[in-house]
Amino acid sequence: MNESRRMPNSTDVARRAGVSQSAVSRTYSPGASVSQSTRDAVLAAAAELGYRPNALPGIMQGKRSRMIAVVIGGMGNPFYARVLDTLATRLSAAGQQMVLARVDSNHSLDAVADDLARYRVDGVFSALAVTQPDTRDALAAFGIPVVSFNTPLHGPSVHSVSCDNAAAGAAAAQLLHARGATRPAFIHGPENSPAEIERFTGFADAIRALGLPSPLEARGNYDYAGGRSAAAALMTASTPPDALFAANDLLALGALEALRHDLDRAVPSDVQVIGFDDIDMAAWQAFQLTSFAQDISGMVDRAVELLLSEQTTTEGQCLRVPARLIERATT
Repeated sequence: MNESRRMPNSTDVARRAGVSQSAVSRTYSPGASVSQSTRDAVLAAAAELGYRPNALPGIMQGKRSRMIAVVIGGMGNPFYARVLDTLATRLSAAGQQMVLARVDSNHSLDAVADDLARYRVDGVFSALAVTQPDTRDALAAFGIPVVSFNTPLHGPSVHSVSCDNAAAGAAAAQLLHARGATRPAFIHGPENSPAEIERFTGFADAIRALGLPSPLEARGNYDYAGGRSAAAALMTASTPPDALFAANDLLALGALEALRHDLDRAVPSDVQVIGFDDIDMAAWQAFQLTSFAQDISGMVDRAVELLLSEQTTTEGQCLRVPARLIERATT
């Protein structure tokens, strides 16, 4: 019976290269003193043997792990998949590795905060929000940069990079008013996330400032079915709305389908519809949904800058990045 092939270690490389084991260690330690001839001999031996240095000893000695914990959740929304893909590209280019931690939430990081303490990471990123002060304080105690999207809470080492949700909500109100809407409505998710609250507040304030009545409201899950049921409920009002602004595109697409196929309403002549996130489906010919595109590239760039910063004890930053309105056939 053949024994499993043993993975080469630094001792094997040192023997092959004719150098000491400490010389091998110095070769793979950034900034360490090692002659060019020794470095060349070690790298050549490592290539012949298929050796890859083990990062764990250095991590255990207190060095940077070059690993970032990335909290994911709500992956049914394509927006988060795009954020994750963009982040992976940026971190890889910066020589960082991702450690994924999943949470059963569409919008909140709070549930996974305690688990993150088990990881030896240099930073924490999440597209989910920090919604509780206790969670913020627990994350700050890690002493490493923590960055979340679309959350109003920040503190020492805990940063937020947010879309300017309130401004986008106001822009939605202004567009619908300009297109002749007089009875607006807003479709929430099942729970108020910080981003949704800001979007609704900006929308409702602008609607009232334009002299229109406060928007009608309905709730659904942050998905297609939730939008479909919320639209059906709104259209049973004694004076049904003639415009819908949804907290995300999946809700908006469900509402759009309900209007067209369940309720026999023409869009946009009977009811206008606006979503948020500008997922790929929003531009599909079957939908042509007016939506707001969050600047994922810009937001991730700001997040990576904060994650790789050495200033881990400074007061947290709250950065806002404008969203871009993309008008299509539903308005």
